[in-house]
Amino acid sequence: MFVRAMSTFLAFLAVAFAAPAIAAPAWQDYTPAAFARAQDAGKTIVVDVHAVWCPTCKAQAPTLDALRQEPRLKDAVFFKVDFDKEKPFLRQHRIPRQSTVLVFRGKQESARSIAESRPKQLREAVMAGI
Repeated sequence: MFVRAMSTFLAFLAVAFAAPAIAAPAWQDYTPAAFARAQDAGKTIVVDVHAVWCPTCKAQAPTLDALRQEPRLKDAVFFKVDFDKEKPFLRQHRIPRQSTVLVFRGKQESARSIAESRPKQLREAVMAGI
């Protein structure tokens, strides 16, 4: 009985530690300095222009959060841009409204989605930019 329990426990440990989990990149609050550093480093950048009062933004959130688990985005940087506070960013990037999602490859914008809340289409728009 002890041998069986011990072998089951060891099998569990082997599975648990065999492949380390990939940590999803965290959302960062946008700052001009952090955004510039990510661009200068040539990173893939996903930008969520949101507002706390925006129902479309709330509908987009689960899809955007799930994209952080995407292996192709494991080295990406994810920024939240507050639509009500970051007006210079909005002007610079010609963002007409909240619920806009941008993807950059370094300094080059590679994808844009405006007010898309359907999961499949939003995911495809973001993935097209990487």
